[in-house]
Amino acid sequence: MKKSPLHIALVGNPNSGKTSLFNALTGLHQQVGNFPGVTVDKKTGTLQLEDGSEASIIDLPGTYSLYPRRADEWVAYKVLMNADEEVVQPDLVLLVADASNLKRNLLFCSQILDLNVPVVLALSMNDLAEKKGINIDVNGLATDLGVPVVQVNPRKNKGLNDLLKVLAQAIKQPIKNPNRSFINAMALAPNAISQVQQLFPQVSDYAAIHYLINHENFPLSEQQQQQIEQIEIDTQFNPTKTQAEEIMQRYQRIKKTMQQNVVEPDPLQKKLVTERLDNIFLHRTWGYVILLAVLFLLFQSVFWMAQFPMDGIEWMFQQLGAYLTDHLPTIWWSDLLVNGLVAGLSGIVVFVPQIMILFGLITLLEDTGYMARISFLSDKLMRKVGLNGKSVMPMISGFACAVPAIMSTRNIENKKERLLTILVTPLMSCSARLPVYTILISLAVENKYYFGILSLQGLVMMGLYFLGTFLALVVSFVAKWFINIKEKSFFILELPMYRSPRWKNAGITMIEKAKIFVRDAGKVIMVISLLLWFLSTYGPAEKMDQLKAGLTQQLAVHPEQAAAINRQYAAEKLQYSYAGIMGKAIEPVIKPLGFDWKIGIALVTSFAAREVFVGTMATLYSVEESDNNTSLREKLQAAKHTDNSRVYTLAASLSLMVFYALAMQCMSTLAVVKRETKSWKWPAIQFVYMTFLAYGTSWLVYHLFL
Repeated sequence: MKKSPLHIALVGNPNSGKTSLFNALTGLHQQVGNFPGVTVDKKTGTLQLEDGSEASIIDLPGTYSLYPRRADEWVAYKVLMNADEEVVQPDLVLLVADASNLKRNLLFCSQILDLNVPVVLALSMNDLAEKKGINIDVNGLATDLGVPVVQVNPRKNKGLNDLLKVLAQAIKQPIKNPNRSFINAMALAPNAISQVQQLFPQVSDYAAIHYLINHENFPLSEQQQQQIEQIEIDTQFNPTKTQAEEIMQRYQRIKKTMQQNVVEPDPLQKKLVTERLDNIFLHRTWGYVILLAVLFLLFQSVFWMAQFPMDGIEWMFQQLGAYLTDHLPTIWWSDLLVNGLVAGLSGIVVFVPQIMILFGLITLLEDTGYMARISFLSDKLMRKVGLNGKSVMPMISGFACAVPAIMSTRNIENKKERLLTILVTPLMSCSARLPVYTILISLAVENKYYFGILSLQGLVMMGLYFLGTFLALVVSFVAKWFINIKEKSFFILELPMYRSPRWKNAGITMIEKAKIFVRDAGKVIMVISLLLWFLSTYGPAEKMDQLKAGLTQQLAVHPEQAAAINRQYAAEKLQYSYAGIMGKAIEPVIKPLGFDWKIGIALVTSFAAREVFVGTMATLYSVEESDNNTSLREKLQAAKHTDNSRVYTLAASLSLMVFYALAMQCMSTLAVVKRETKSWKWPAIQFVYMTFLAYGTSWLVYHLFL
């Protein structure tokens, strides 16, 4: 009879190398979704074993022990306790432990061993352990724990073959844990445990304790719940005392295990490089100076490094547009192709270099371990505005995209701080705003350098990012007085070791993010570009017929002025098109901000995605201006109001940048906020306050620079 595939649960402490091992084992055979009923990431993959068979592996959220606090820890806990009816019960637990921090990792490991489930222990971070002078007797540890122990380095694909052999063996002959427990769990509450095991004979002594402590979260019948409650009363079971005694016993046993199998260096030896670097990067003064310098270099690099590829892409689309205009017949479908499809596509592809560079640099910062230091440095400031250091990582992630950033707030235990973080994270300038900033800065800000290295355009870009961050802190400070959730807050952060960045990993991330941007944002931009082409090409039949008749008459009278007459006709046609009518209706509301009706159209379409602004402008000006040898920046630079004054002045451009920096123009973000808060109340509040904040600040900026 053919065996069913082996189901493996991958578990471990945070920062233990679990995700790296999952990626190394599964490669591209991964799926990402949510666990049923909860907004916690669920990563599953297919693993090819040594004997050619396959296994299904699920990457559970990282946790430090079997006593969960956060939503993601509860997910891992329920799977390990077989209390999640929606997830297939794992046949094997693959536990990743950090060899450089083995004592702490063994606590979680020992708890899983006492559940009497098959376990394979994968020791990661062995290179760091070696640098620390830690020497582990792997065979002795395996004997002591009674489970296979394999040393792995997923970053360098070391030890993976040995691990695959052990897992393949688990299919042929299931791993049996030793009869002895890591600790004598029965002695902790003998009467209560015995009575629980009468109800559930299949559970281990230690699992019975968890039934007593957390049975309300298990899928049990009402009768079973009442029976366990009665057992707790009859035996006077004390969960707090039991848990404390358990942890003390585990660390006593772990201490003996470490003494027998691990040789550690003298604690008085010289500090590691990481500790010496932290003396600099976490310094109370220089740490903040370095942080500002890192952020400044990040934004300068995005501008400087992307300039040449962006110019090249822009030139290519100019040539393509001119070629198609010259060689295609003058008919509606060629106009759609050139002014709808190609113009919209150019508004997507030209910003790919900046997207790639931004994500690549952020990946390098994460890889080196510096991102965690940013959280540490920011905790003191964050607490003053109602947040804590854990809010920093979602907010920094918001520089890339607010959707995953808001989802990452799940690791903030405090409900009030999590809600505040969700409310202010969209104020961080995401990558979708980058195309808008870039084109407006190029229009309004002189391309000059101070001291030969400080770009004025880069400084303006950095100022926009700081504006969003500053106002996020202000909003949080104000909002904390109105959100009446009282709960103690803790900030416990594990600082990873400093490491050299993985350039290959950064390269892969850049390519993947570019694909996502072109595929996801591109689809929205293309659909809106084609819809805009239709709305800006057609209008009420009576008015369009009048304009056409006027064009024919003027060409007959002044054939020598055909080019000028056609330009005038295209401009009037756009104004009286459906898009023009919509823009004119919006114009009175946005005129105090320095915006014209074309910008009004872009503001509306941008609610699908902020980057649609560029595609909208490309389509509108391509329909109006038939010269495809001119770039979008040149068209915007030459744009005029009816009184012949420039549209994109310094005041108007800065006002528009500020509006895009602060407005909630992202339907996806509103949807994910609703999902995370389980209410439309908070997305509505978010939309209203951000719109008023954007409008008021833009009005102020426009009149200051007018």
